[in-house]
Amino acid sequence: MPTPGDHVEPEDRTLLAAALREVSEAAGLGPGTLCLTRQLLGSPIHINVHDIASNAAKGEPAHRYYDFCYALYLAGEEPATLPLQDEEVSAARWLPQPEVTSPTLRAKILAAGLDGMPEPVNASALIYDGNGRYLLQLRDHKPGEIWESGAFALLGGGRTHDDESLEGTLLRELSEEVPDLRLEDVKPYAVEAASSIDGLSVPVQVFAGRWRGNPDRLALHEGVLLRWFTVDELDRLRLHPATRGLIRRHAAENPPAPGSEPAAAPPVWDGGSQVVLNGVGVHLHIEDAEGRVLLGLRHPESKYAGDTWHYLAGRCEQEPALACLVREAQEEAGLVIDPADVELAHVIHVVDAPGSLPLMQLVFRARRWEGTPEVREPDKCLTWKWWPQHELPDRIVSYTRTAITAIAEGRPYSQLGW
Repeated sequence: MPTPGDHVEPEDRTLLAAALREVSEAAGLGPGTLCLTRQLLGSPIHINVHDIASNAAKGEPAHRYYDFCYALYLAGEEPATLPLQDEEVSAARWLPQPEVTSPTLRAKILAAGLDGMPEPVNASALIYDGNGRYLLQLRDHKPGEIWESGAFALLGGGRTHDDESLEGTLLRELSEEVPDLRLEDVKPYAVEAASSIDGLSVPVQVFAGRWRGNPDRLALHEGVLLRWFTVDELDRLRLHPATRGLIRRHAAENPPAPGSEPAAAPPVWDGGSQVVLNGVGVHLHIEDAEGRVLLGLRHPESKYAGDTWHYLAGRCEQEPALACLVREAQEEAGLVIDPADVELAHVIHVVDAPGSLPLMQLVFRARRWEGTPEVREPDKCLTWKWWPQHELPDRIVSYTRTAITAIAEGRPYSQLGW
């Protein structure tokens, strides 16, 4: 007796999505009644490969057929009956693992140690400051690619095969999304049910942890922004009802200490009366023998200026700005630059959006360098190209265009967004 399945259709997003559609069509088990197993985490348990002879009646040449088999758990109780689709199957029944007919598949199922008991395969962080505020991330608006696309949510993500525990999953996810975020008193708080993009039921282990910092000072590598919100503000947000209820429950169980007040909101520029943290970025301005300037086309999924031309650039870490420039040139394009051959050509003070962290962008001109520009970080840059300064591309970072023009005119400073 084979497992439910059939061919992949053009509308199937992934192989797993195709398997879920087939089991729903054949056995009436919708994706929401199923969940991933901790042992496999969405990887196929078995791949069967066999050759198919040509079929003149169907117009099919001889070809190789790949059959991917996935193992899933029932997320809840076993249904009393299976609503079978007559045109798909005539009968179905549950088999004990030792009775699976395929010896290869049976051996893999038994070796995997599947016990049919759902457990969390995702981990999220409920981050609070102890004074009534909760930290939420605004997700990227990518429907069909990201769960709760374009909505506020908790930080976190799915477990991988390399994670030794769900707390390890959480710490890895935080290091990838917000590397400088360090939580205190991280403890398991609750297990919540969510749904994956494909509609699978996803048990999520939620950890509660305290933090009291300014999110504007964090480098956010995933999502749009991080912000503190009080419980009273939750109804104004696009937020999953389960997340809203979770935060309210935690707030009721952990009220602020008497007399405490939320930390002050990060200061914004108001004409000079506030001291505001400014980020520092470095940019490389080099010209070839024809006076053309080097620009890189940023990856479409880049967190900043996707599918747009920009200087070779980077944000300063715990290092001098010139050292950052030399490092970025080597890492991003394989260029070797001697600091003695570099001069500061332009400074541009930028505010990308109202209330955002101001950035002091330093543009350095290198008179000499070694190497030919090559793509070293394809997840950030797709290609390097020399552009005539009077024929810059239409899709170019606005302050990059401003800086190139200012350098040509000999102006040392400009500002945008203020």
